Amino acid sequence: MIKDALLKLIFIPLLGIGLPVIAGIITYDRYSVPELTGANLFFIFTSFLIWGGCNVIHIKLRPLYAPVSKMFSRIATICFVSALYGACTGGLSSFIWIKISKETFDWTGVYKFVAVCVAAVIIFTLVYEILFLNKEREIDTKIVNQLDQERSQAELQALTNEMDPHFIFNSLNTLNHLILNNPPQAHLFNNKLAQVYKYFLINKTRELISLKDEMEFIDDYFFLLQIRHDGKLQLQAELSDEACKAMIPPCAIQVLVENAIKHNEFTEHNPLLIKIMMNGPYLRVSNNARPKSYAVSSTGIGLKNLSSRYRIITKKNIEIEQSHDSFTVKLPLIR
Repeated sequence: MIKDALLKLIFIPLLGIGLPVIAGIITYDRYSVPELTGANLFFIFTSFLIWGGCNVIHIKLRPLYAPVSKMFSRIATICFVSALYGACTGGLSSFIWIKISKETFDWTGVYKFVAVCVAAVIIFTLVYEILFLNKEREIDTKIVNQLDQERSQAELQALTNEMDPHFIFNSLNTLNHLILNNPPQAHLFNNKLAQVYKYFLINKTRELISLKDEMEFIDDYFFLLQIRHDGKLQLQAELSDEACKAMIPPCAIQVLVENAIKHNEFTEHNPLLIKIMMNGPYLRVSNNARPKSYAVSSTGIGLKNLSSRYRIITKKNIEIEQSHDSFTVKLPLIR
């Protein structure tokens, strides 16, 4: 329902006083002040009956014509029925007034009064139609926003659950090798692996996390990777304490590290160097590019996943810069 109390409070008395004046249905010099007061109250009551009746007609007819695609047909129908009601009520009221008043019967005055009633009804029917359309648009916008938010949450939940299934398999193989050949290292590796999966479990349903917590996780995660790849990886992080207060989606950097390892060749003499540093409002994650000479088995969801998460959570896009010897992804930071 629309809020029209102010409209009623202003325009019902105004129309009740103004319509008889416009139609010339009252000869004011024939009446005393109390009689004119009674006459105005009579026509204000008439205005109330017309306004209230047309309002009911509008409310009842609109749902019936909601499926009609042609808006003009719907509005024309409502205007016609409302105008017919206004003409009948106004005509009856004018007859009653002439009967009980000191006026001389004249069809011209009746016709004028009916005409101004119909004109007023059509004008205010259109006003109400505009108010109803605005209200419907507001409700539709709220529904669309709510559905969009629910869809985004569902997409985000699906995206955050997309982790590389090979990681645990490779980590367990590495752990098995260390248990047989280097038990102290195996113990440390197991502790780091537990910390990594604790981070996954605690934060996979969160939208944002501090860069400080993400970097602590990356330190543990990178330790596992260095053990697995025999020190062929290097990590450089240049971040201030202030920068670490910024927020990013959980595992955002991990996705980029994983992507760099998956698509590049590296050796002890030519290690893979991953750099993490600030770049204005972005976190810049780059690596030296030495693409593998053979086709890499990949689902292709890594960067797409990360890009989708950023669009859903922050309404921003990640930026990718690629050259002959480097690959860089810039992640927007949330302050």
